[in-house]
Amino acid sequence: MDKNDLLDQFVSTFPKFDDMSATRELNPVAWELRINEPGQWGRFKWRPARVTTNPSFLDAIYEKIPSRFARLYEHLVLSYRWDTVYLDSFKLLPNPPGPDLSGLLAGIMADKALWENLVPAGYVQFGQGPDVDYDPVCFDIKSRTKNGDYRIVKIDHEQILCYDRVKVVAELSPSFEQLVRQTIERAKSR
Repeated sequence: MDKNDLLDQFVSTFPKFDDMSATRELNPVAWELRINEPGQWGRFKWRPARVTTNPSFLDAIYEKIPSRFARLYEHLVLSYRWDTVYLDSFKLLPNPPGPDLSGLLAGIMADKALWENLVPAGYVQFGQGPDVDYDPVCFDIKSRTKNGDYRIVKIDHEQILCYDRVKVVAELSPSFEQLVRQTIERAKSR
């Protein structure tokens, strides 16, 4: 299966785990991605948008982080726009609509304390724990493989916010590609 098919399958799992609600006041990114017809009870839903983004827009992000994203994630952010999405074992930070990837970078850097501790320690956040879990889900950039992937770890946010200490609490997957495949498999069983 090529990376486009794999990402299409991954993105198609979003509504299996997330209710995809779009409310102008509560989630403006989802509102931008809303489907024009309100559904049951007059509520709007959103869906990811397929886009083609110039890869040069990644340069602004790579000026701020010490390593490239996992190749499959890089392809995902260049190919789709989405709001925060709950995917069972983690939440994917948003990649908002726009002409560039500044919204993605803003989401990665949103929590200053996390940003200032994670990046120097070799971690780049792209998600959070499931539901209300605020723990960052990150690429462990010290673990880069020959095919440009990384181990995916969850970091204790309280250790950072209280003690400026980065503590890995779990490995979610040995690679981003494996995390994508695991998400697809979990979606099939729902």
